[in-house]
Amino acid sequence: MRALMGLVVLVALAGCGNRNGLHETYDNRSEGPDEFAVLPARPLEVPKTLNVLPPPTPGGANRTDATPRADAVLALGGTPNAGAGAPIPAADNALVASATRYGVPQGIRTQLAQEDADFRSRAPGLRLLTRNRYYTLYRQQTLDAYAEQERFSQLGVGVPSASPSPERRRRLFGLVN
Repeated sequence: MRALMGLVVLVALAGCGNRNGLHETYDNRSEGPDEFAVLPARPLEVPKTLNVLPPPTPGGANRTDATPRADAVLALGGTPNAGAGAPIPAADNALVASATRYGVPQGIRTQLAQEDADFRSRAPGLRLLTRNRYYTLYRQQTLDAYAEQERFSQLGVGVPSASPSPERRRRLFGLVN
């Protein structure tokens, strides 16, 4: 009886651990630092002549201010001014027309976030036993890549090669009879 009580206490204490992860489906109200809020500053540049420096603008942008969106667009091969009210390049007009052919709903991100929060709040299950319910909640919406590859292969659609399923891998390497 004493051993059983000890086991119950250990299990209860193990459930109190803090496992904050990417797939937590509850609001994280941590007071800790936000590692994504820290951006490295660009190095200061001294021009060859000081006559080309723009006049200071209080509250305005600084040449050394971080511009993560523009940097990401540039790293992916785009133009840094894209998305900042710049016109859509002529080469992308067909893509934009195809993507917006059924209209562009306003506030779609807010709507989807609210629908997701509602879905998670209605999901059944014991919340005390597990905190990370991401895979459990979205299991019905998960696509089985191996089954889809098999389905497309049977339909005669050319599919790129993929690693074998975990079950087939175990059979190939003799881990299962």
